[in-house]
Amino acid sequence: MRASHADRERAVDVLKAGFAEGRLGQTEYEQRITRAYQAQTHSELQMLVADLPQGPVPQADFHPRPLPATFMPMPMQMPMPVHTNSSATGALVCGIMAPMTWGLTAIPAVILGHKARAEIRRTGERGDGQAIAGLVIGWLGIGAWAMFFLVFVLLAAVS
Repeated sequence: MRASHADRERAVDVLKAGFAEGRLGQTEYEQRITRAYQAQTHSELQMLVADLPQGPVPQADFHPRPLPATFMPMPMQMPMPVHTNSSATGALVCGIMAPMTWGLTAIPAVILGHKARAEIRRTGERGDGQAIAGLVIGWLGIGAWAMFFLVFVLLAAVS
């Protein structure tokens, strides 16, 4: 069954408690937290917290009364982290490198820029500005090469 944001938050709370109690090291805690936010199903979340206590450790002579539902704290909802589209980053890098490579990376910058913008519209990732910058620089590089060839052809025709 698919996990909800509330399910992920409950698993994260168990991981936080395990870390605070010294049951998890810093790196393992960070890895499990990352995997918890990326988990899609209940079974993935259960694997992350299976070796940790799922609530208060029972005491031999302490039996608290359960709290009424009106006093139960609401689980904290954290938004899923939004990532920058890698194609947008690639478009920007190819665009920036175009002048240094005599325009050879201008075409990949344009292709990656258009691909990134389509992915960003579909997934909601960040990086639209990077994709546009890669597109603009790429098209300027292609335009410069087109002008160079046009001037070259005109000079050849005149002479």
